[in-house]
Amino acid sequence: MRLPLPQFATGDRHPNHIAEVIETTSTEFVSQCLEPEDLSFPPMPAFGSWVCAADEESGNQIYAVLYHATTMPIDSVHRAVALGLSLQDLREEQPQIFAMLKTEFRAAIVGFENSSRTLGDNQGIYQYLPPRPPQIHQAVYQCEPEAIVKFTEKVDFLRTLLSVTGAPVEALTAAAIRHIYQLRKADREWLIKAGRTLSVLLKDDYDRLRFILSQIHP
Repeated sequence: MRLPLPQFATGDRHPNHIAEVIETTSTEFVSQCLEPEDLSFPPMPAFGSWVCAADEESGNQIYAVLYHATTMPIDSVHRAVALGLSLQDLREEQPQIFAMLKTEFRAAIVGFENSSRTLGDNQGIYQYLPPRPPQIHQAVYQCEPEAIVKFTEKVDFLRTLLSVTGAPVEALTAAAIRHIYQLRKADREWLIKAGRTLSVLLKDDYDRLRFILSQIHP
């Protein structure tokens, strides 16, 4: 018997609705991925990818970058053990395994958008921490490419990424930049702007700057 989070049937869910907030702070939130109906693991968003969730009371759409993901047993007492089986073998011989696992991820908040202020292309977009994070049990979505392109027209969010604690910050910053660069269809001008911003933010730490830039492949 599967033990899913309370949720709508998959057919009724928006395709980008991938998770639900289970822990929240002013700077980040933890989400549990919604379980698929078939015998498979929940899709795990990629490191450095963008997710969003709404704070319904303020109307803010909050943007965050994923920096840590785990798949673990629901039962915290018992660890998973190696079985030496392929995924197909697991489905046929040990289907209960999939009901005993959960996938969670942490995402660092990098800004928000207020839908009540849309007078211009970037009106209502703020690249700093919102007044409050998304609340418990709010839906979490993978961001649409158009939303990420719009949000990242400015690159002030890089300062927030560089201040994330408990994460491989250099790798996270590089991964976020690579992801955006791909969505912007290799916009060289934007990449140069991001590089210049990093050089200002890390002007006193050349080793960190060089390490980040070495992971960005135009």
